[in-house]
Amino acid sequence: MGFLQLPGLGKVHFHEYGTGTKPILAFHGYGMLGNQFRVLEQSLLPRYHFYGFDHFFHGQSNLEGWTDKQIRIGMVKDQVRLYLQEWFKVYGEQRISIIGYSIGANLALILVEEYAHLIDDLILMAPDGLAVHKGFYFLRHHPIGKFIFRWATKSKWLAPFLLKSVKAVGVIDEALYTIAYNEIDTPKKRLDSYYTMNLIRLLKPDVVKIAGLINQYKIKCLLIFGKDDHLYPKKAAMPFVKMLDNAEVHEVKMGHWLVTKALDEYLIS
Repeated sequence: MGFLQLPGLGKVHFHEYGTGTKPILAFHGYGMLGNQFRVLEQSLLPRYHFYGFDHFFHGQSNLEGWTDKQIRIGMVKDQVRLYLQEWFKVYGEQRISIIGYSIGANLALILVEEYAHLIDDLILMAPDGLAVHKGFYFLRHHPIGKFIFRWATKSKWLAPFLLKSVKAVGVIDEALYTIAYNEIDTPKKRLDSYYTMNLIRLLKPDVVKIAGLINQYKIKCLLIFGKDDHLYPKKAAMPFVKMLDNAEVHEVKMGHWLVTKALDEYLIS
């Protein structure tokens, strides 16, 4: 494990694991850590050496000097390139691979925009960033949604109520509900969740440009979706998939919670 100092952002913590030799930069999902992919010990760990970053407001990564207002405005895409820019300063510029799960896919996709000529493999699991999620867009961009989201961080009952509501209508499953609930059960956790989602609100990958770069540089692209995932289903990503020349696409009998032992078994079968 180690740290990178990202100018203008702060200190980002990363986990190192895997017995493979190919470096892969990994971006985890909400409420997890950069070691989330360690569970894929039979399928991906023998092939890659992982550098798994903790998102800000997760683990040991620390956003430095940002005010509440700045966080609510959010990061800009140019700041995402700092992950690779600073990583290259430590490990040297070289060919890499990238993996992103859920909200982590936003960062993974934006790095493709900047560094496609150096990327061998792109692995996306239940990826955010390929289509607009109307619910999250409402909470992060609409004035009423932003007010409700802010209010929920200060209320003991509103955040759990909203979470139970989206579970009841099938937007999230039991596994995702449990993870999310454990991230909102204290005032600090609710604020960290609020800050996490706002910090990345402006990170909108240019999917047309990215698809063109994947095809141009012949990046090996693996996409995995959960058949019962109502957050980021395969059908929402199909316009992007159809732009790719030769992507490998899987839809597994799982929900949004994909990075599990079951997926590891599936990938080696």
